Amino acid sequence: MKNLNELQALKEKTENEINSYSTRVLVGMATCGIAAGAKPVIDAFEEVVKNNNLSGDVSVTRVGCIGLCQYEPLVEIIKKGEEPVTYINMDAEKAAKVAEKHLVNGEIVAEYTVSNTSLA
Repeated sequence: MKNLNELQALKEKTENEINSYSTRVLVGMATCGIAAGAKPVIDAFEEVVKNNNLSGDVSVTRVGCIGLCQYEPLVEIIKKGEEPVTYINMDAEKAAKVAEKHLVNGEIVAEYTVSNTSLA
């Protein structure tokens, strides 16, 4: 970055990219997520998105810490106009199920959500 205008242009470009998708899948890939097995989780989401031709509508993104490290791997699905849904303790099998049900069929898999778990 050479100046504030370049930073502003990058911000606008990034916001436009983010807003072009109707659904965003955020997979926690900080140290705790990776150590807990987030790589196979993101691979499962990417495969379902690819196999169902959803890549124009669904963005699968690696992000840093989402929080709640004890529940890693964490996945947050954000659909425009809806409340975000956070899935916890994911593995490749659960991720494939969530991707099929939530991304393809629009059904939240409540048994894997943070709202279905006591955080105490």
